[in-house]
Order: sequence, then C-alpha cells, then structure tokens
Amino acid sequence: MTTIQTFFSDLGISLWLITVPVILVTAFVANLVTHRILSRILTRVLKIKLGSTTRIRSAIVTLASRLANIVPAVIIIAGLRVLTEIPEELRTLIVNLCIAFIIVAIARAANVAVDLIDFTYARRADAKNKPIKGYLQLLKLLIGGVAIVLGIAALIDRNPLILLSGLGAMAAVLMLIFQDTILSLVASVQLGSNDMVRLGDWIEMPSHNADGDVIEIALHTVKVQNWDKTITTLPVRSLITDSFKNWRGMTDSGGRRIKRSIHLDQRSIRFLDEEEIENLTQFVLIDDYLHEKQHELADWNAKLKEKGADPVNSRRITNLGTFRAYVYQYLRSLSTINQDMTMLVRQLQPDSTGLPLEIYCFTSDTRWAVYEGIQADIFDHLLAILPAFNLRVFQECSDLSGKAMPRESIKL
Repeated sequence: MTTIQTFFSDLGISLWLITVPVILVTAFVANLVTHRILSRILTRVLKIKLGSTTRIRSAIVTLASRLANIVPAVIIIAGLRVLTEIPEELRTLIVNLCIAFIIVAIARAANVAVDLIDFTYARRADAKNKPIKGYLQLLKLLIGGVAIVLGIAALIDRNPLILLSGLGAMAAVLMLIFQDTILSLVASVQLGSNDMVRLGDWIEMPSHNADGDVIEIALHTVKVQNWDKTITTLPVRSLITDSFKNWRGMTDSGGRRIKRSIHLDQRSIRFLDEEEIENLTQFVLIDDYLHEKQHELADWNAKLKEKGADPVNSRRITNLGTFRAYVYQYLRSLSTINQDMTMLVRQLQPDSTGLPLEIYCFTSDTRWAVYEGIQADIFDHLLAILPAFNLRVFQECSDLSGKAMPRESIKL
C-alpha cells in the first residue's frame, strides 16, 4: 500500500482520487451482478414452487431486487472507512448518503412486502369479509414516516431521537395535516369491527349517488361500481356519518322480496252465483277453498234462517275473495317462491286508481335477472287469469275509451 501511495505521490496524484472511482465501479458491478443472479435464481425457483402465480413471483423478485440495492452502498461504506487518505468531511458525507440510501431501499422493499401481504391475503376465501387494505396503507404511511426520520437523521449525522423529540411540539400541526387520515382510520376500524361493509356488498347511498357493488375498501376511500358501470368514490368516514343501505342481508337470507300490486276496477267486484262457483271449482288450487267456504256459508245462513232473518243478511262468495285465495294458493305452488318466508295477498286502501291487491312474498333466488323473471311470470299469469273471476284491471285508457282493441286491427 505504501509503495502504491509513493508511486502516485511521485506522479503528483492523490491516492484517494484513484481509489474512490475504483470503489464506485466495484459497487456498480456488484449491484449489477447481484440483481442478475437473484433475478434468475428466484425466477426459476419460484416458478417451480408457485407455478403460474406470476404476480407473487414478480413481487418476490422485486422485493429481492430492492434489497439488493443495499449491496453497493455497503461496499462503498466499507471501502471509504478503510481508506484513511480521504478527507474526513468527504468520507462522512458519502457514508451518510449511503446510509440514507440503505434506509430508503429497505423502506421501498418493505412497501413491496406489504403489497405482497395484501395480494396473498386477498386470495383467502374470507378476505371479502375482513378487508385489510386500509390497515396496510396505514402501515405504508408509518414505514414512510420512519424512513424519512431515519434518513434525515443519517444525512445530518444526528440521533433520530432528537428529531422525534421535536415532533412533540408539532403534534397539533401534524394532527391538522393528517386529520383526514386519522378520521379515515377510525372509520375503517368501526366498519371492520361492526362488519358494516364488505367487498362485493351491494350498497345504496343516495346522498352520494352510489348504488352498486363495493369493489375496493382503502384507508381513505371506498369505491362502488354502480349498475350503469360508473365508479363512485366515497370517503370512508361518510359510511359512518351518513346513512346507507346494505343489501347483504337480502342475499344472505336466501329470499328477495316481491311487493307489488294489481289495481282492480272496483265496479267489477261482485257476488258469485252457483253456476260461476261450479265453474271455478275446476281450478284445482281453489277447489278445497270453495268447498270449505260453501259449507261455512251454508252453516251461517242456516242459522240465520232459523232465526227468521231476511235472506238479504245471508253471506255469499265474492269473486274478489275467491281470486285472493287463488293467488295465495298459486304462490304456494311455486318452487321459485321461498315458502319459509312471509307470504301475503292483501287489499290496500282504495284510491282513484282502483283497489290495490298487493302480493307480498319472497323469491327463492336472489339474483337480479332471475328475480325479475320470476316476478314477471307471476304477474303475467295473474293478469291473464283475472277475467276467469269476472274481475277487471283498473286502467286509464286514452283513445279507445276503455274498449279492448279488436283482433282484426292487430297486425303482426
């Protein structure tokens, strides 16, 4: 070493002017070799172990690549500390820069590791029930904050505790700056602990024009894909402060509600005569109902006759009551209707649009398209069979004055 130093001294060149470039070149070559070796080895090994899971392989290779950036920095620090000829100020500056670089490299690698955790967790079957993306984003913020403090401390060659002690005086300022983050974190914890929203839930939030499936739950925002395929981004805290409807309960229950009315013309409601009752007994669904009703009314009217009451007081079967019984038994016969849930066929308050006869039941399939098909099939049938009970649907007609369109005028 002394001979080399003497040789360069005779030439009027300082030894450190030669050794510093050599150290830098060595560090560059080591970085290049390390990256290539790690990339090739990890790619081959992980391809055998993980198969086609390319995203995990890519994340692990990226993680190793970012950790490999530490190697040249370590070589530079080791080389500079061995060479005593380098001015102390320059050595300290370069070493501090290398330490700060190492801290940044570790922080970037840690962020990749967090992303890898997020992707791996998302593959679990219960990941939708307990999303952790918001917590992982908070972890990234903490990693970034720690990296900044340690990096600045390394650059100014000071103890990081000195910088942290100064943060106490800035607490109010930091709370103001990170107000949204703090509120979002609290909201995320409340949403998760109370199981209010999961990925894939259908939520309805009119105050934010959101009506669709939740596709992402992050630290600050929740993304909802509306039924028209637009994306609505909601602040997480709005799910705590504002009201919204979550349709998950409907999906989990196994039944989707039908609540719809047929408006009947009240002028078509009347008593049935014997011939009409006989004709309606052909309907298997209401055969038992008609026989039981006839026996019940016969007993009632016989008691009235014994008392000498006028025949006007007797009870008779109505076409509306019979139709209600038919609709109820028809719903009971359908496998597409959930028989274990509430089922009603009821009259509502009459108004200017007639007498509403409401069907209240639940389908056994909650899928939207299937549900709409079941509902349409039910009302197709009921509207078509109304004339068999001598009932009419109330309808405000326009040019035909309530008359049916003649068959000969319908052209196909």
